[in-house]
Amino acid sequence: MKNLLKSFSGIKSLIKNIDFAKLNELSQKVDLNEMVGVVSKMSEEDLAKMMKMMKGGGKKKEIPEVNGDFYTLEKTLPPHEQEIIAQVRDFMEKEIRPIANEYWNKGHFPMHIIPKMAKLNIAGLTYKGYGCPGHSALLEGFLAMEMARVDTSISTFFGVQSGLAMGSIYVCGSEEQKTEWLPQMQKMEIIGAFGLTEPKVGSGVAGGLTTTCKREGDEWVINGQKKWIGNATFSDITIIWARDLDDQQVKGFIVKKDNPGFHPEKIENKMALRTVQNALITMKDCRVPESDRLQNANSFKDTSEILRLTRAGVAWQAVGCGRGAYEAALRYTNERKQFGRPIAGFQLVQDLLVTMLGDLTAMQTMVYRLSQMQDAGELKDEHASLAKVFCTLRMRTIVDHSRELFGGNGILLEYDIARFVADAEAIYSYEGTKEINSLIVGRAITGQSAFV
Repeated sequence: MKNLLKSFSGIKSLIKNIDFAKLNELSQKVDLNEMVGVVSKMSEEDLAKMMKMMKGGGKKKEIPEVNGDFYTLEKTLPPHEQEIIAQVRDFMEKEIRPIANEYWNKGHFPMHIIPKMAKLNIAGLTYKGYGCPGHSALLEGFLAMEMARVDTSISTFFGVQSGLAMGSIYVCGSEEQKTEWLPQMQKMEIIGAFGLTEPKVGSGVAGGLTTTCKREGDEWVINGQKKWIGNATFSDITIIWARDLDDQQVKGFIVKKDNPGFHPEKIENKMALRTVQNALITMKDCRVPESDRLQNANSFKDTSEILRLTRAGVAWQAVGCGRGAYEAALRYTNERKQFGRPIAGFQLVQDLLVTMLGDLTAMQTMVYRLSQMQDAGELKDEHASLAKVFCTLRMRTIVDHSRELFGGNGILLEYDIARFVADAEAIYSYEGTKEINSLIVGRAITGQSAFV
């Protein structure tokens, strides 16, 4: 009798804890009698495994932090440099990420962020004097990556300002020109652009520019066009490179936005870097005083010195673009559920993620060493070119795999990855195409020039 009462007590307790609504819902999906029969035939060991699986091992699964720096390269930098990176990361996350898709979609530039970016005090990061911080090229690379992992358009804007425009004056300007322009540009009170590429001369600029200049007394007369010139629709000054009709050498000029004969026109309908304001610049009898000619730019060799330095920065941008795509994909795979669980738990998904991380880590270690060589004064054209070739190729692979993991959502701008895919195409092409950079490396390793 006691045993019977005990059984009834157990049954009563069991009934009290049953959620009949869920039981009824379950009965619509499976045959409960059949399920009870299957369970009753299971061994104690199998039952224990099933219960453990249902409970998730008794512990809530912790998802690792999304971080594309798998080899923790950032931690090798001194604390004060890590702090600067953290400040830039915070700026990009709070000020840029919330508006990146909006401005990219509209094809406008968020002018209001320039004063906020100026407060970071990172323009002209590696230059010494003239109000510039004088930090390492390695830190500069990390900052380029941090910007590009959120928005490649913003990193491109900054690269033009800090690298190409300021760099032209820093490397090729006279002492007077450096003193006049660099402090204002460092504070981003003056915005610069860099005009080298032309409508009919892209990769072949070393072979001869069609934009010409000729000295007439204390002035230079410039005629020609420049294309794809970032920042040029609103820049205060633009560095223009032109071929001297007298000696056929390349000269550089600081051309002000209100200079007579200087006309920039915004390039519309781009599919990449839409936030960047690229211009087609037409110069017709554009007169520039001798005092605004870059006094130490006397041949294309001087121009290529600037390109070598900035090409290393573009390789870092490629790393940033790839990292942003990888991190977006990794985050998405833990959020997106199919067949009742996150797709991050599927073998093929993990295989793609690991492939992407391997490419990304290889890129990071390559540009890390590249910047070390730059800081040591050992950087050559072929070193920067190899990094540009390799990193932009691997970047393309990473963004392609990332878009694949997003499925149909990958073509929607709201998920960010579509922007990374499009912007990667611009990074792949500018600052020298894969073919041109390959020939630079090929010439260095074979001793034979294959340029036509």
